[in-house]
Amino acid sequence: MSLTSSTKIQNLFTIAIPWLISLALAHHPVLSYLIAFSGSWFIFYYTLFSPWKYTNSNQTQVLQVMRPIVLIQLIFAGFMCCTSIFYFADHIGYKYLESVKGNFIISPQTFIIAKSQQIALLGHIGLVTGIQYQTKTLFQKYQCTMQLTPLLIRLYFISFLCTLVLDHYPSFLQIKYYLLHLSACCLSYLFISGFFHRRPFQITLAGAALSLQLLSETLSGYKESLLVNLLLIGFISFPYFRKTVLIFFLPLLYLLLYTLPTLSLMIRTSSWNNHKPSKDVRREAFEFLLSGSEGAKISDNNWNFLTYRFSETDMFCQYIKSVPDQQPYYGFEILRNSFYALIPRTFWSQKPNTEKVSMERVYTCGAVNRLSAASAKTRPVTDAYLSGGTLIVFVAMFLYGLIAQWLCNKAENIFGGYPLGCIIIFNGFFQPLWRGNNWEFLINNITYGFFMMLLLFHLLKHFQILQKIKPC
Repeated sequence: MSLTSSTKIQNLFTIAIPWLISLALAHHPVLSYLIAFSGSWFIFYYTLFSPWKYTNSNQTQVLQVMRPIVLIQLIFAGFMCCTSIFYFADHIGYKYLESVKGNFIISPQTFIIAKSQQIALLGHIGLVTGIQYQTKTLFQKYQCTMQLTPLLIRLYFISFLCTLVLDHYPSFLQIKYYLLHLSACCLSYLFISGFFHRRPFQITLAGAALSLQLLSETLSGYKESLLVNLLLIGFISFPYFRKTVLIFFLPLLYLLLYTLPTLSLMIRTSSWNNHKPSKDVRREAFEFLLSGSEGAKISDNNWNFLTYRFSETDMFCQYIKSVPDQQPYYGFEILRNSFYALIPRTFWSQKPNTEKVSMERVYTCGAVNRLSAASAKTRPVTDAYLSGGTLIVFVAMFLYGLIAQWLCNKAENIFGGYPLGCIIIFNGFFQPLWRGNNWEFLINNITYGFFMMLLLFHLLKHFQILQKIKPC
């Protein structure tokens, strides 16, 4: 079932209503912010739960949770639009919505926060519209001749072993990350499907490998990798164990958000700076977290994380203040840098460092001090705004959603359907689309992820694991 053009336009106008109301009430920044913030929740409802939601005719909505309209929308728009509530609550004088710090007075910053939320909501509208525009009934061109479980076991071991080999070749670091994401998808699916089909041996092996992987990530000092893998497990589990996920997984996610900022800070201090053994770092971190006397410190660390790191509203507001009043729009400069970044260093030895190039606008706009060691790269909505303002945000996010859905369609089309094509291949090779990155890295991820997907397709086709479906 494909949506008609008139239906797509009608849906666009419907989900744009909160944005239009927020603009009309721009003179009242608190109300304007709250309407824009609520607008994203309205889009979630309208596109995922309402009678007007779009579902493929061959599957129910609950079995499509790994497709862009659900997974990418919830994660991307959740981070982009919904986490701003912590920054806004802090701005108006609340912490955990428990106590008032003082009498709230509307300031110029309040208007900027409201404007940032309006822009984020417009990006959400563009994302959903792009996904919907490319959503259509799929006709598979190829079918898989091997059972999914043995195929995923082979894919997991081959991709994981390749990552171990690539550790010794820094030039292929990017390929290693694609294979790591692919192996994580295979492992998570094997673990969950083992439970569903009651296969103890599969559960034991996949569970042991998954536990080691998650334990390693807790000691890495990075919060995002652990959260991403837990989200992956949660989304794969949901179609099979809906009640269990809602009862246990969501509280676990809350607990992690409460403890991870302090845990990561301790690990970075002990392991990165003081070079302590992993065993000692783990013991000290968990002793600290279990200590009842440290609750206030954990709460403070957590609130700072939710306000300034989990939510990127503070930095986005700084960009809005700076551009275009103090700095002109970047025009095509960011896009041009993104295409330069695609050129392998092998063919251009003097190619500028992509990290430094992308961080330069962060320093120029004053979002991060040049003396700081923090890496605070921009996100797709921010780069779109810096390139040309509000209109470019909608256009860029429309293309973002359209490309994401097209890639998902392509993966399902040539890899034999939803389980292998969408869950494993699309979300393995294009995991950066979940939350997004700056344009330089994102366009690079999409381009080379597409090449990796086609390479794997031709390999599986060569070994006759994928065979073309003959027309009736």
